Order: sequence, then C-alpha cells, then structure tokens
Amino acid sequence: MQSGGAGSAWHVAEDRDGAILGFQWVAPNPDLPPDACEIATFVQTGKTGLGTGSRLFETTKSVARALGYDWISAEIRADNSGGLAYYQSRGFEDYGRRNGVVLADGLTVDKVLKRFDL
Repeated sequence: MQSGGAGSAWHVAEDRDGAILGFQWVAPNPDLPPDACEIATFVQTGKTGLGTGSRLFETTKSVARALGYDWISAEIRADNSGGLAYYQSRGFEDYGRRNGVVLADGLTVDKVLKRFDL
C-alpha cells in the first residue's frame, strides 16, 4: 500500500516476477460528501479474470474503512461492460448517472455511478 495524500491510498498487484498486473486507488473527491471516497481500478489488458481485481478490492475495502470512509463511489463509463460487471460483482449498487460527460479527448460518454457501503 502507498499513501497518495490525505485520505487516499493505492495498491499495486504484481506477478511473481514483479510485473504489474493492476492497481487500485481510493481518494477523497470534492463532489462527494466527506464520508465517501472515489475508487479507480485498472488491470493489465489480457490479465482480467484472474482474481487481481478481487484481491485488490479486499485490501482497498479495509484501508477505506481505516481512513474513516462510510462508502466508496465508482464512476464507470456506461459503455465499459467489463468495469460495470466488475463493480457489480463486488457488491456496488447503482445510485446515479451522469449523461453527456465530455472526456479530455473530446469524446462524449455517459457514466454510471455505483456505491459500496462499508
């Protein structure tokens, strides 16, 4: 685990040779109440389905509780079926949607908001 600043933490998953398989972080977000943090998860292309995200989330849940959060918010692109399935399988529930979000590259997408109560 590494700290990324007040109220944040990130975790990295590696294989036996030290190659990075994925990482996950939680951090405060000014758009969320103080008892909530946001989460982001990234797993190496071609390395999904191996339990990396599951192991990362078990650690992240514990750390989020220790940081004093009551719930975790995930914001997933509506067209990211793998991301939506991942967070759903961890127990996240829909709580909102953001339509017409313009990304840095100019692409406009919708985003699904999911929450996990700690």
